[in-house]
Amino acid sequence: MRPDLDVELGFSTHLPPSRLPLVCCLVAFILTFFITRTIVRYIRSHADSDAPRKWWQPHNISGGGGLHIHHMVIGVILVMVSGISMVALAVDGGIPEFTAASILFGIGAALVLDEFALILHLSDVYWAEDGRTSVDAVFVAVAVAGLLILGFNPLSFFDVGIWQNDHSVAARTIVVVAAVLTLALAVIVLLKGKVWTGLVGMFITPLLFVGAIRLSRPHAPWARWRYTKRPRKMHRALERERWLRRPVVQAKLWLQDAIAGMPKFPDDALVDEQLDREIHAAPAPGNPEPVTQKAS
Repeated sequence: MRPDLDVELGFSTHLPPSRLPLVCCLVAFILTFFITRTIVRYIRSHADSDAPRKWWQPHNISGGGGLHIHHMVIGVILVMVSGISMVALAVDGGIPEFTAASILFGIGAALVLDEFALILHLSDVYWAEDGRTSVDAVFVAVAVAGLLILGFNPLSFFDVGIWQNDHSVAARTIVVVAAVLTLALAVIVLLKGKVWTGLVGMFITPLLFVGAIRLSRPHAPWARWRYTKRPRKMHRALERERWLRRPVVQAKLWLQDAIAGMPKFPDDALVDEQLDREIHAAPAPGNPEPVTQKAS
Protein backbone atom coordinates (compact mmCIF):
# COMPACT_ATOMS: atom_id res chain seq x y z
CA MET A 1 0.00 0.00 0.00
CA ARG A 2 1.33 3.43 -0.92
CA PRO A 3 2.10 5.70 2.09
CA ASP A 4 0.80 8.79 0.30
CA LEU A 5 -2.29 9.60 -1.74
CA ASP A 6 -1.93 11.43 -5.03
CA VAL A 7 -4.87 13.69 -5.79
CA GLU A 8 -5.98 14.55 -9.29
CA LEU A 9 -5.16 18.21 -8.66
CA GLY A 10 -1.49 17.32 -8.81
CA PHE A 11 -0.29 17.39 -5.21
CA SER A 12 0.48 14.66 -2.70
CA THR A 13 -0.67 14.34 0.90
CA HIS A 14 2.77 13.05 1.86
CA LEU A 15 4.26 15.33 4.54
CA PRO A 16 8.04 15.84 4.46
CA PRO A 17 9.63 15.58 7.93
CA SER A 18 11.00 19.12 7.55
CA ARG A 19 7.44 20.48 7.42
CA LEU A 20 6.25 18.68 10.57
CA PRO A 21 7.21 21.51 13.01
CA LEU A 22 5.34 24.03 10.87
CA VAL A 23 2.24 21.81 10.76
CA CYS A 24 2.36 21.31 14.56
CA CYS A 25 2.75 25.07 14.99
CA LEU A 26 -0.28 25.76 12.81
CA VAL A 27 -2.45 23.15 14.56
CA ALA A 28 -1.44 24.47 17.99
CA PHE A 29 -2.17 28.03 16.84
CA ILE A 30 -5.68 27.19 15.61
CA LEU A 31 -6.61 25.05 18.63
CA THR A 32 -5.29 27.62 21.10
CA PHE A 33 -7.20 30.42 19.41
CA PHE A 34 -10.52 28.59 19.54
CA ILE A 35 -10.00 27.28 23.09
CA THR A 36 -9.01 30.75 24.30
CA ARG A 37 -12.08 32.32 22.68
CA THR A 38 -14.29 29.68 24.30
CA ILE A 39 -12.80 30.28 27.75
CA VAL A 40 -13.06 34.07 27.45
CA ARG A 41 -16.70 33.83 26.36
CA TYR A 42 -17.44 31.53 29.30
CA ILE A 43 -15.83 33.95 31.77
CA ARG A 44 -17.73 36.88 30.29
CA SER A 45 -21.07 35.06 30.41
CA HIS A 46 -20.57 34.30 34.12
CA ALA A 47 -19.13 37.68 35.08
CA ASP A 48 -22.30 38.77 36.91
CA SER A 49 -22.77 35.50 38.77
CA ASP A 50 -22.26 35.54 42.55
CA ALA A 51 -21.95 31.77 42.78
CA PRO A 52 -18.55 30.65 44.11
CA ARG A 53 -16.24 29.36 41.41
CA LYS A 54 -14.87 25.85 41.64
CA TRP A 55 -11.15 25.36 41.07
CA TRP A 56 -11.69 23.76 37.66
CA GLN A 57 -13.92 26.53 36.28
CA PRO A 58 -12.23 29.06 33.99
CA HIS A 59 -11.60 32.42 35.65
CA ASN A 60 -9.47 35.51 35.24
CA ILE A 61 -5.86 35.40 36.41
CA SER A 62 -4.99 38.11 38.90
CA GLY A 63 -1.70 39.20 40.42
CA GLY A 64 -0.90 41.18 43.53
CA GLY A 65 -3.07 44.20 44.24
CA GLY A 66 -5.83 42.94 41.97
CA LEU A 67 -3.73 43.26 38.79
CA HIS A 68 -5.50 41.42 35.94
CA ILE A 69 -3.03 39.35 33.94
CA HIS A 70 -4.23 39.10 30.34
CA HIS A 71 -3.53 35.96 28.34
CA MET A 72 -1.28 37.87 25.96
CA VAL A 73 1.26 38.08 28.82
CA ILE A 74 1.36 34.27 28.89
CA GLY A 75 1.66 34.31 25.09
CA VAL A 76 4.65 36.67 25.17
CA ILE A 77 6.40 34.49 27.75
CA LEU A 78 5.77 31.31 25.74
CA VAL A 79 6.99 32.94 22.53
CA MET A 80 10.18 34.09 24.26
CA VAL A 81 10.84 30.71 25.89
CA SER A 82 10.20 28.77 22.68
CA GLY A 83 12.24 31.21 20.59
CA ILE A 84 15.28 30.99 22.86
CA SER A 85 14.85 27.20 22.99
CA MET A 86 14.83 26.89 19.21
CA VAL A 87 17.91 29.09 18.90
CA ALA A 88 19.71 27.13 21.62
CA LEU A 89 18.78 23.74 20.17
CA ALA A 90 19.80 24.55 16.60
CA VAL A 91 21.48 21.52 15.08
CA ASP A 92 23.94 23.50 12.99
CA GLY A 93 24.74 27.00 14.17
CA GLY A 94 26.72 27.67 11.02
CA ILE A 95 23.69 28.06 8.77
CA PRO A 96 23.73 31.76 7.71
CA GLU A 97 19.97 32.00 7.27
CA PHE A 98 19.34 30.61 10.74
CA THR A 99 21.91 32.97 12.24
CA ALA A 100 20.21 35.92 10.54
CA ALA A 101 16.82 34.79 11.84
CA SER A 102 18.31 34.51 15.34
CA ILE A 103 19.53 38.10 15.13
CA LEU A 104 16.07 39.29 14.08
CA PHE A 105 14.52 37.32 16.95
CA GLY A 106 16.92 38.98 19.40
CA ILE A 107 16.02 42.43 18.09
CA GLY A 108 12.30 41.70 18.24
CA ALA A 109 12.55 40.19 21.72
CA ALA A 110 14.34 43.28 23.02
CA LEU A 111 11.70 45.60 21.55
CA VAL A 112 8.87 43.53 23.06
CA LEU A 113 10.43 43.13 26.51
CA ASP A 114 11.23 46.84 26.67
CA GLU A 115 7.45 47.39 26.68
CA PHE A 116 6.62 44.33 28.80
CA ALA A 117 5.31 46.51 31.64
CA LEU A 118 2.85 48.15 29.24
CA ILE A 119 1.65 44.71 28.11
CA LEU A 120 1.27 43.58 31.71
CA HIS A 121 -0.53 46.68 33.02
CA LEU A 122 -2.22 47.75 29.75
CA SER A 123 -1.13 51.27 30.62
CA ASP A 124 1.78 53.52 29.65
CA VAL A 125 3.93 52.99 32.75
CA TYR A 126 7.24 53.23 30.89
CA TRP A 127 8.65 55.94 33.19
CA ALA A 128 6.60 54.99 36.27
CA GLU A 129 7.56 52.68 39.14
CA ASP A 130 5.69 49.78 37.52
CA GLY A 131 7.86 50.28 34.44
CA ARG A 132 10.69 48.48 36.24
CA THR A 133 8.94 45.24 35.23
CA SER A 134 10.33 45.75 31.72
CA VAL A 135 13.87 46.02 33.06
CA ASP A 136 13.36 42.90 35.16
CA ALA A 137 12.08 41.02 32.10
CA VAL A 138 15.15 42.04 30.09
CA PHE A 139 17.49 40.93 32.89
CA VAL A 140 15.70 37.56 33.04
CA ALA A 141 16.10 37.07 29.28
CA VAL A 142 19.79 38.00 29.43
CA ALA A 143 20.36 35.67 32.39
CA VAL A 144 18.68 32.70 30.67
CA ALA A 145 20.59 33.25 27.43
CA GLY A 146 23.85 33.66 29.37
CA LEU A 147 23.35 30.40 31.26
CA LEU A 148 22.61 28.58 28.00
CA ILE A 149 25.75 30.04 26.39
CA LEU A 150 27.82 28.84 29.37
CA GLY A 151 26.52 25.31 28.77
CA PHE A 152 23.90 25.03 31.51
CA ASN A 153 20.66 23.28 30.61
CA PRO A 154 17.28 23.26 32.34
CA LEU A 155 16.84 20.26 34.66
CA SER A 156 20.58 19.56 34.23
CA PHE A 157 20.77 18.05 37.74
CA PHE A 158 19.19 14.92 36.28
CA ASP A 159 20.74 12.83 33.52
CA VAL A 160 18.04 13.16 30.88
CA GLY A 161 20.28 11.12 28.56
CA ILE A 162 18.69 8.09 30.22
CA TRP A 163 15.60 8.89 28.16
CA GLN A 164 17.57 8.34 24.95
CA ASN A 165 19.73 5.43 26.07
CA ASP A 166 17.26 3.41 28.13
CA HIS A 167 13.80 2.86 26.64
CA SER A 168 12.46 0.87 29.58
CA VAL A 169 9.32 2.09 31.31
CA ALA A 170 11.06 2.24 34.71
CA ALA A 171 13.90 4.48 33.50
CA ARG A 172 11.60 6.87 31.66
CA THR A 173 9.24 7.01 34.63
CA ILE A 174 12.14 8.06 36.85
CA VAL A 175 13.08 10.85 34.43
CA VAL A 176 9.48 12.11 34.19
CA VAL A 177 8.94 12.01 37.97
CA ALA A 178 12.24 13.81 38.58
CA ALA A 179 11.33 16.51 36.05
CA VAL A 180 7.85 16.98 37.54
CA LEU A 181 9.25 17.27 41.07
CA THR A 182 11.80 19.81 39.87
CA LEU A 183 9.10 21.90 38.21
CA ALA A 184 6.98 21.66 41.39
CA LEU A 185 9.89 22.97 43.44
CA ALA A 186 10.36 25.79 40.93
CA VAL A 187 6.68 26.76 41.29
CA ILE A 188 7.00 26.84 45.10
CA VAL A 189 10.11 29.02 44.86
CA LEU A 190 8.36 31.44 42.50
CA LEU A 191 5.29 31.58 44.77
CA LYS A 192 7.67 32.57 47.55
CA GLY A 193 8.69 35.58 45.45
CA LYS A 194 12.23 34.34 44.73
CA VAL A 195 12.28 34.90 41.00
CA TRP A 196 16.03 34.75 40.50
CA THR A 197 16.44 31.67 42.71
CA GLY A 198 13.71 29.91 40.73
CA LEU A 199 15.21 30.99 37.41
CA VAL A 200 18.78 29.95 38.14
CA GLY A 201 17.51 26.87 40.01
CA MET A 202 16.00 25.53 36.79
CA PHE A 203 19.60 25.25 35.58
CA ILE A 204 21.28 24.47 38.93
CA THR A 205 18.65 22.31 40.63
CA PRO A 206 20.03 22.28 44.23
CA LEU A 207 19.16 25.99 44.45
CA LEU A 208 15.47 25.03 44.17
CA PHE A 209 15.73 22.93 47.33
CA VAL A 210 17.29 25.87 49.18
CA GLY A 211 14.68 28.32 47.91
CA ALA A 212 11.78 26.00 48.73
CA ILE A 213 12.95 25.50 52.32
CA ARG A 214 13.82 29.13 53.15
CA LEU A 215 11.33 31.78 54.24
CA SER A 216 9.08 33.41 51.67
CA ARG A 217 9.45 37.07 50.79
CA PRO A 218 6.82 39.00 52.83
CA HIS A 219 4.84 40.33 49.86
CA ALA A 220 4.73 37.05 47.89
CA PRO A 221 1.60 34.88 47.39
CA TRP A 222 3.07 32.19 49.66
CA ALA A 223 3.34 34.70 52.52
CA ARG A 224 -0.20 35.85 51.84
CA TRP A 225 -1.54 32.31 52.14
CA ARG A 226 0.69 31.01 54.94
CA TYR A 227 2.00 33.95 57.01
CA THR A 228 -0.90 36.40 57.43
CA LYS A 229 -2.18 34.39 60.41
CA ARG A 230 1.31 33.70 61.73
CA PRO A 231 2.65 37.14 62.77
CA ARG A 232 5.97 35.81 64.06
CA LYS A 233 6.81 34.22 60.75
CA MET A 234 5.72 37.34 58.86
CA HIS A 235 7.89 39.46 61.15
CA ARG A 236 10.88 37.20 60.48
CA ALA A 237 10.22 37.46 56.73
CA LEU A 238 10.07 41.26 56.95
CA GLU A 239 13.30 41.49 58.95
CA ARG A 240 15.06 39.12 56.56
CA GLU A 241 13.83 41.10 53.55
CA ARG A 242 15.13 44.38 54.99
CA TRP A 243 18.47 42.78 55.78
CA LEU A 244 18.84 41.37 52.24
CA ARG A 245 17.49 44.46 50.46
CA ARG A 246 19.59 47.02 52.38
CA PRO A 247 22.85 46.61 50.38
CA VAL A 248 20.83 46.57 47.13
CA VAL A 249 19.05 49.82 48.03
CA GLN A 250 22.33 51.40 49.12
CA ALA A 251 23.94 50.50 45.80
CA LYS A 252 20.91 51.79 43.86
CA LEU A 253 20.87 55.12 45.67
CA TRP A 254 24.63 55.49 45.22
CA LEU A 255 24.30 54.78 41.50
CA GLN A 256 21.51 57.36 41.17
CA ASP A 257 23.72 59.98 42.81
CA ALA A 258 26.68 58.95 40.64
CA ILE A 259 24.62 59.35 37.45
CA ALA A 260 23.52 62.77 38.71
CA GLY A 261 27.20 63.74 39.07
CA MET A 262 27.38 63.68 42.88
CA PRO A 263 28.43 60.18 43.97
CA LYS A 264 28.05 59.73 47.72
CA PHE A 265 27.23 56.88 50.06
CA PRO A 266 23.57 57.27 51.17
CA ASP A 267 22.89 57.80 54.86
CA ASP A 268 20.93 55.28 56.91
CA ALA A 269 17.82 57.45 57.21
CA LEU A 270 17.46 57.69 53.42
CA VAL A 271 17.99 53.94 53.04
CA ASP A 272 15.40 53.18 55.75
CA GLU A 273 12.90 55.48 54.04
CA GLN A 274 13.35 53.65 50.74
CA LEU A 275 13.07 50.26 52.45
CA ASP A 276 9.81 51.35 54.10
CA ARG A 277 8.38 52.14 50.67
CA GLU A 278 9.53 48.91 49.04
CA ILE A 279 8.93 46.30 51.76
CA HIS A 280 5.50 45.45 53.08
CA ALA A 281 3.60 42.45 54.35
CA ALA A 282 1.27 40.64 52.00
CA PRO A 283 -2.44 41.41 52.49
CA ALA A 284 -4.62 38.73 53.98
CA PRO A 285 -6.65 36.71 51.44
CA GLY A 286 -9.69 38.73 50.43
CA ASN A 287 -8.07 42.06 51.39
CA PRO A 288 -6.86 43.88 48.25
CA GLU A 289 -4.92 46.53 50.15
CA PRO A 290 -1.36 45.72 51.23
CA VAL A 291 -0.76 45.74 54.95
CA THR A 292 2.13 48.04 55.69
CA GLN A 293 4.28 46.69 58.46
CA LYS A 294 7.67 47.97 59.43
CA ALA A 295 10.17 45.58 60.92
CA SER A 296 11.77 46.84 64.09
